[in-house]
Amino acid sequence: MLHPGAMGFPLELALRYMRSKKRSFISVGTLFAILGVALGVAALATVISVTGGFRQQFRDKVLGVNAHVLILKYSSDFHEYRKLMDRMKKVPGVIGVAPFVINPMMVTHGERTATGVLLKGVDPARVAQVLDLPRHIVRGSLSGLRMDDAKPPERRRHSFSDDLPSGSGLAVPVDPDADPAPPKKKSVLSDLQKIVEKDREPDATSKASDGPYDASVSAKDEDAHAKGAADLPAGSIVPEGGYKSVLPDDDVLPVGLDPDPCENPNGVAKLPGIVLGITLAKNLDVDLGGCVQVTSPTIGYSFSRGAIRAPVAKQFRVIAVFDAGFDQYDSKLVYTDLYESQAFYDTGDSVTGIEMKVSNIDDAKKIARDIDERLGNGVYHTMDWEELNHGLFTALRIQQILMSLVLALIIIVAAFTVIATLIMVVLDKKREIAVLKAMGATNGALLRSFVYQGTLIGVVGTAVGLVLGFAICRGLLVHALPLDPKVYFISHLPVQVRAADFAMVGVFAILVCVVATVWPALHASRLRPAEAFREN
Repeated sequence: MLHPGAMGFPLELALRYMRSKKRSFISVGTLFAILGVALGVAALATVISVTGGFRQQFRDKVLGVNAHVLILKYSSDFHEYRKLMDRMKKVPGVIGVAPFVINPMMVTHGERTATGVLLKGVDPARVAQVLDLPRHIVRGSLSGLRMDDAKPPERRRHSFSDDLPSGSGLAVPVDPDADPAPPKKKSVLSDLQKIVEKDREPDATSKASDGPYDASVSAKDEDAHAKGAADLPAGSIVPEGGYKSVLPDDDVLPVGLDPDPCENPNGVAKLPGIVLGITLAKNLDVDLGGCVQVTSPTIGYSFSRGAIRAPVAKQFRVIAVFDAGFDQYDSKLVYTDLYESQAFYDTGDSVTGIEMKVSNIDDAKKIARDIDERLGNGVYHTMDWEELNHGLFTALRIQQILMSLVLALIIIVAAFTVIATLIMVVLDKKREIAVLKAMGATNGALLRSFVYQGTLIGVVGTAVGLVLGFAICRGLLVHALPLDPKVYFISHLPVQVRAADFAMVGVFAILVCVVATVWPALHASRLRPAEAFREN
């Protein structure tokens, strides 16, 4: 008489059915079921590690040259940034605060030019508190980024009224706290009326008459007219030889009038410093100590000059080259001193925004909302690092989810292999199951026996798959597959091995295998002994 409640009977029966008829270690059907689960687990674990590696690499690269939280202003005039920085230092979680200026520029070296380059002005004393730029320097250093006599540029244009021509008559906003200006003695309108009235008055030399206009002139006027006509030039105005003059091909000014600082080594040594990305330095064919010219785009229409302002060009000396590992930054980003970048515009000591570093990057969004509440107005707005690169990280997250779901189907397909294996066992062992039930084996014991068999297949297959997936990931880490940085923005295939990801894959695979055993186990437990013997 069997004891249905015995713990060892279902497990012993499951192990027996997993072996082949020839008493070998494992049957062929069980072996293929285990291999199917193992391959699915290995593929899913590898893909999750690679997609996670992409996201981690992009996050590290982005945070390497960008701060965690930014404060921007809905205005081009941000001169009160120093007071705001002092307030931000008191925000919990903020460990570094620094100002920055960023604008698109054009960088030239010799005959080579790079357009669409972002010139970022930073404070050399504070840049290490918010950015990982010093860690990415591969040649040179940041020691010469700020000149000894550097200072904020003076503001040449204080308001919109500075661009208005004098006497335009346009209304200009008046500061209510300022002293009232004395009334003007003359106005534009009164001057205009006087000019019109003066034009309407009869000429002092003419004689008023009520009759028709007298076309005669005095003898004195005739003599003056004849004398003036005699002084006028007479003859042909065509120069000798005709109009055959040819302008020179190059309008080159003498060196004394237009000196080039890049041609003088002593002059280059006195230029302000600039830091280039490794790809940009290669494209411009420039190295440490080289001279590059940074040109700003056209600023816009100037009311005071009545024309488009000419671009501003400044020369810089390359003092360092950085390698962020992200081609989008290495080819399109340069750094210089904050004061030098401010000199390209007429706003004086004004910045684009304030960037901050927090102790935990996962709390960046919460800290940004806290800063919004502290500022309490609509003039400023904050952005965290993920919001700043929302499109990139959203695409990476969607890619990881979709690829994981697709490859999870491999494990589900492997689960059907487990179902097929168990069904074959039930059909093959139908008489033995009938005998066991006749000897007293309960339906529950037989049910647990087949559930144990499917679970063992899932556990063994999952363990083999996780080991295989870890081996593949380690191989990809040791022998990194090269990638085209112009397409993928990184130079090699990234892999991030996380225990949590492997555990999640393992639990999912075992649950799928356990669920797959339910229907074959129920079929075996409901088998009637009489039907089994009758069919045989």
